[in-house]
Amino acid sequence: MSAPTQTTTPTQTATARGTAPDRTSARRRRWLAEVGWKYIIAAGLLFYSMFPLVYVLSASFNPGGSLAASNALFRVFDVGNYTALAGTRYWTWYGNTLIVGVAAAIGAVLMGAAAAYAFSRFRFKGRRLGLTSLLIVQMFPQALAFVAIFLMLLAMGEVFPALGLNSKIALICVYLGGALGVNTFLMYGFFNTIPMELDESAKIDGATHAQIFWTIIMPLVTPILAVVGLLAFIASFGDYIISKIILVSEDNWTLAVGMFQWVSNQLSSNWGLFAAGAILAAIPVLTLFLTLQRYIIGGLTAGSVKG
Repeated sequence: MSAPTQTTTPTQTATARGTAPDRTSARRRRWLAEVGWKYIIAAGLLFYSMFPLVYVLSASFNPGGSLAASNALFRVFDVGNYTALAGTRYWTWYGNTLIVGVAAAIGAVLMGAAAAYAFSRFRFKGRRLGLTSLLIVQMFPQALAFVAIFLMLLAMGEVFPALGLNSKIALICVYLGGALGVNTFLMYGFFNTIPMELDESAKIDGATHAQIFWTIIMPLVTPILAVVGLLAFIASFGDYIISKIILVSEDNWTLAVGMFQWVSNQLSSNWGLFAAGAILAAIPVLTLFLTLQRYIIGGLTAGSVKG
């Protein structure tokens, strides 16, 4: 006996065919409502942040020298602006900027770590007042004191020329003086997350404070050291006002001061040369950021856990 065959009516066939696309479209709408809109916003933000960089890169390959000639992206591809940098003092300014930036970053890390260790590990009279004073001082931008800085360095230069005007050492000292407060607070919160039991056990073994600081604490706070070093390097690398006040001669200028001269005069501005210099100037900052990237998130978040 053969099994009875099931017949499908045209109405059932049409319904079965119609439900599959409906389910697919419903899943797409649900994905768009729950997740898809995030990708759309992310794409818009990415375009918004990347377009100026792409525009500057396009302008650096345009020999016209004006931004008006760079409206069409990569319409002209010429490396003349990059080769023209060799005929300027660009690489001298580049070296000066690296010297100042690296020295300021290392000094900010060492000074901030020493101050944060003292405030975190020791209990002394005026400790809370000192932290509060550092916070209040940082509320005022360093640029507000440029007149006082100029007069102070002018007077100091008569006694110690190495610490007077037109000195990279003086510029580094000014940067270190302005970076102590913020760096101390960032490191102070991170140092508080290190258990005090480590210090106590090391003291029992006969370790001094210097040994505890260099061999135990410093390796554990590497993330915040990387963050402070990166922030100090970027701040000194892109500073213009303080550098312009202190550095007088063209041989001692930094990139921010020297490159500004190329576009300060509207009649003789060369934006193509400026764009090429800006692209090359971004390489150290980008390299440092990518190298320290794995420390940055941990350094910025862990320091705010315990104050």
